[in-house]
Amino acid sequence: MPHGRADIAEQEKAESERKRKAKLTVLQLAVGGSCDINECAPPINITCGQNADCINKEGSYHCSCNPGFAFPSGEKKFLTATKNHCLDVNECAPPIKVSCGQNADCINTHGSYHCTCRPGYILPSQKTFLNASMNDCQDVSFPRNPGVSSKLENHSLHLESLIHNSWPYEKKGIGTQVTELLQELEQAVLEDAFSSPNIQMAQNNSILAFETRVISNCSQENGNIRLQAQNNSVEISCMDIIHSNTEGLSAVAFLSYFSLGTILNASFFEESHGKKSYGIYLNSQVVSTAVGSQQSESFSLSVLLSFKHIQKKKAEERPLCVYWKALGEEGGVWSEDHCNLYKSSETHTSCNCTHLSTFAVLMAPKSQVEDGVLTVITYVGLSLSLLCLFLAILTFLLCQAIQGTSTSLHLQLSLCLFLAHLLFLTGFRQTKNQVLCSIIAGLLHYFYLASFTWMLLEGLHLFLTARNLMVVNYSKVSQSLKKVMYPLGYGIPAVIVAISAASRAELYGTPSHCWLQQNKGFLWAFLGPVCTIFCVNFIFILLILWILQSKLSSLSSEVSTFQDTRLLTFKALAQLCILGCTWCLGILQIGPAARIMAYLFTVTNSLQGVFIFLVYCLLNHQVQEQYKKWFMTNRQTQSASESLMFSSKVVSGSTQTHTEN
Repeated sequence: MPHGRADIAEQEKAESERKRKAKLTVLQLAVGGSCDINECAPPINITCGQNADCINKEGSYHCSCNPGFAFPSGEKKFLTATKNHCLDVNECAPPIKVSCGQNADCINTHGSYHCTCRPGYILPSQKTFLNASMNDCQDVSFPRNPGVSSKLENHSLHLESLIHNSWPYEKKGIGTQVTELLQELEQAVLEDAFSSPNIQMAQNNSILAFETRVISNCSQENGNIRLQAQNNSVEISCMDIIHSNTEGLSAVAFLSYFSLGTILNASFFEESHGKKSYGIYLNSQVVSTAVGSQQSESFSLSVLLSFKHIQKKKAEERPLCVYWKALGEEGGVWSEDHCNLYKSSETHTSCNCTHLSTFAVLMAPKSQVEDGVLTVITYVGLSLSLLCLFLAILTFLLCQAIQGTSTSLHLQLSLCLFLAHLLFLTGFRQTKNQVLCSIIAGLLHYFYLASFTWMLLEGLHLFLTARNLMVVNYSKVSQSLKKVMYPLGYGIPAVIVAISAASRAELYGTPSHCWLQQNKGFLWAFLGPVCTIFCVNFIFILLILWILQSKLSSLSSEVSTFQDTRLLTFKALAQLCILGCTWCLGILQIGPAARIMAYLFTVTNSLQGVFIFLVYCLLNHQVQEQYKKWFMTNRQTQSASESLMFSSKVVSGSTQTHTEN
């Protein structure tokens, strides 16, 4: 017989013997008296299997799953181990789902469960608990020691809550709450310092880092007291700390806040001349310095603060030393009053302030010194361009001899450049109103892009003109271009500006002028399309030159139509080259030749309107003839007017003589 069957037979034999003895015991007990038989105890000892217990009842018994286990079907009783289906109950999942409270999780175990604190939190006295009422999970990042009071902990947690949940509050409300919390934190830190005067406290948690010092006698110090927290430091004269309190204890505290700058940012900045903060950002941690003594006394101090920059200072930036100026119910603002820059580098800035408060370092763009000559060239050139563009627009509208697709392209290009130059002259420096400046920058972006788009359509039209010089269906091609040129000329720049404004609207406008900012490569929202258009037009130029060389070289010089077309083509090509190349000069303003390129860029771009009027009006023989007709008509009208006036005088003189006679 196999070994497995022998074991089964042996178990069956043992079970049969146990039942026989149990029956004998029952019979003996029955004969002896009518007492209850405990089937769960020897000699019967009913076996219920794993995770179950035998429950004896008067005259009967049953098996039941242990706490933490249950039948999947919901049954609660069974009689033998063979019917045991007790499975572990997951108390951490529905429908039970034990609640462990905040910062804690429920952990299911075999037949039980427990609650434990999440990572970053601990229990002071034990590791696990059973429900939310026993939850005492505490932030492990805040050192729990006798030197830190519960008052300081509560204020820190309140500040943390405000930082992470500031969105429902208005700017004024945030300023008011922050002012109160900073005062409470400073007071709590000083109280903790006085409670342990023999310990130089230095603490660091997820909200703030601070260092305190209690002083009783300046003779034991080296003149200045230096405290450090979170890579920032402060130096204060010991005599300024104790002031007139020569007998009692005095304390000084230096606090550095980790994330306070996210809500107490540069939008609270108020310059001395009332200009709103623009292009300015917070580049340090917010710090506080407080002095306290056992005698309540008000006095001022001189402090030297050293800040580590959050990011390296750029060459075109200047640091601003500011303090938090409380305004009562109005909240507060960052102010430069009583704080001066001591020294600054790429990574650190030192400030000298004459009072105690909350301090920070803001970064502002340096005020650029303008070149007076360039400014004069710009304004004179743009004024001439506006005059010439105005005359060109009138010519394109009134001169019937040149009406067509080409003239329509010239007209739209002139209109866009006229509006762009006019807006540049009147609004480029309107930086006092940030919203207005952003709108002006967006409009300049649109009109200059529209000018380049019409320049692209000019290049396309010239290419089609050159290609179809000897093609009969040229008029059809011209009509097709005329149908789509307005949606393309004004639609393409509108799409580019709309996408730019939707993604980075805050980058329209700078502190010194209303144009696109260079941050995050935003200037390429303009330079990218311009470079693309210039490259496409350059290809058109090469193709046109090749076509003209191959087709016009074989034509007779007597064919005036083709000569006029060739002349017009080369004039327009020259205009396209100037418009494209001048903006390339703006990109080349780097290195030693930057100043020369700046002058060339200013001169050529400010005279764009003059060049358009010269090429398309003054050098066009059809326009010249029209000018002559207008001039002759004006002269004839003037002569007729003079003749009429002379005749009137003669008649008047004759009448007067006749009357006298």
